[in-house]
Amino acid sequence: MTAMRKRGGRKARIAQRAAKPEVDPCPPGQPGGLYRPLSDADLKRIYDAALTLLDTLGMGEVPARLRSDLLAAGARENGARIEFPRALVEDAIARAPKQFVLHGRDPDRSIEVGGTSVHFGTGGAAVQTLDIDTGLYRPSTLADLHDFTRLQDTLPNVSWFTRCCIATDLPDLLDLDVNTAYALMKNTTKPVATAFTIAEHVAPIVQLFDIAAGGEGAFSKRPFVKAHISPVISPLRYGEDAVDVVYECIRHNIPMSCITAAQAGATAPATLAGFLAHSLAETLASLVMVHAIQPGYPMVFSNWPFVIDLRSGAFSGGGGETALLNAASAQLSNWLGLPSGVAASMTDAKAIDAQYGMEKGLTSLAAALAGGNLIYESSGMTAALLGASFEGFILDNEMHAHTYRVLRGVEVSDDTLGLDAIRDAVLGEGHFLGHAQTHAAMERDYYYPDLADREEPRTWAQSGAQSAWDRARDTARRILADHQPQYLSPTQDAAIRDRFNIL
Repeated sequence: MTAMRKRGGRKARIAQRAAKPEVDPCPPGQPGGLYRPLSDADLKRIYDAALTLLDTLGMGEVPARLRSDLLAAGARENGARIEFPRALVEDAIARAPKQFVLHGRDPDRSIEVGGTSVHFGTGGAAVQTLDIDTGLYRPSTLADLHDFTRLQDTLPNVSWFTRCCIATDLPDLLDLDVNTAYALMKNTTKPVATAFTIAEHVAPIVQLFDIAAGGEGAFSKRPFVKAHISPVISPLRYGEDAVDVVYECIRHNIPMSCITAAQAGATAPATLAGFLAHSLAETLASLVMVHAIQPGYPMVFSNWPFVIDLRSGAFSGGGGETALLNAASAQLSNWLGLPSGVAASMTDAKAIDAQYGMEKGLTSLAAALAGGNLIYESSGMTAALLGASFEGFILDNEMHAHTYRVLRGVEVSDDTLGLDAIRDAVLGEGHFLGHAQTHAAMERDYYYPDLADREEPRTWAQSGAQSAWDRARDTARRILADHQPQYLSPTQDAAIRDRFNIL
């Protein structure tokens, strides 16, 4: 029999509880796909309906340059609209990359998109920040963007960072785009994403990325920034400015997330099945657009189903419908073999409260279980995407660890079944405390949260009776005080400042 191992007293037990596991029990990139809200027959019917929409309705308001490229690729004209035959759409799907790398400036922080791997990251364009001192909302600033970027740089379960807020104190659009890009370069080496207001901003900002990458042309050889673009305006038409940005991004080898963000009952059908068919058609229209410009170009298939409260027309970021639709969207994209992007954790809550936790936990777990490769908006977002929160980033990072642990599942082997350990406990001391198998499982199988309170009520009261919001605020303040990264060398920083209006 395996010998029981005694412990060295209370101090040793406390030290072991405080120590980090030797092996991370729940790293990012765990496999998803076990939650399948749609049957195989459902998937095919929704897909066929989407292809019918593209074949018979097609897309409107097609810019002249794109119209020419689409027709050359096999689309057909029908008056002002451009229709996509089934063969064209299926050719675009077949030739699209099924997996590709989102590079970090630090290669160790790069992630692979596609397959079954699940990664949580950010998104959003919050115009308000939940002030860490007052607990109230105020307009987001450039300083907030710098702070959010360096805060998330320390959070291991946020796999990539998209600028989560808009610097409302920068009215000039070029200054806004340039300074957003600069904040990303200065404060993190993770894969990052940004948006370009107009196509003319792409080329100069690529010069900024080249400086950060080490020289002219270096960025395009290993692009560590992807662009968030919404080239389709629901229902079923293109947006010329965004299409122009697509052309420029392809010219500079910037990978893209082409985002469809239709809203059920407003810009898309209110029925869930009809919505999924309509939204899938629009995201396929983005894929066909990219295929017509440059076949095989890397694109995250970002089909984000959005919901409105049909009683008021207000956008709703939380709730069962949002969880279900984004899970179904992930399932559809994965069924097509395309790198999937969905949205979750878009809570409607303004405070860090029970509603916040319920809506974030529900929607993010559903999206992950369904296998969304990139789960956007999942960190720090509040108030139905109008707000961003420093404390939210801290809490969401811990939530993601729990989700990754769920995705990792149960490993079944002779060792983990542990019949010898059960025999030892039954015939020996009558418990498993101190057993070698328990020690091994403690390091390998369990995640120990930093923020969640697991003490008994008296200890909690004696420690100040803090809420999760309190603990997250303290953690965020400590990180913002201590973590001051300088990922641009003095020479790089000077070169950027010499060329751009860095504020």
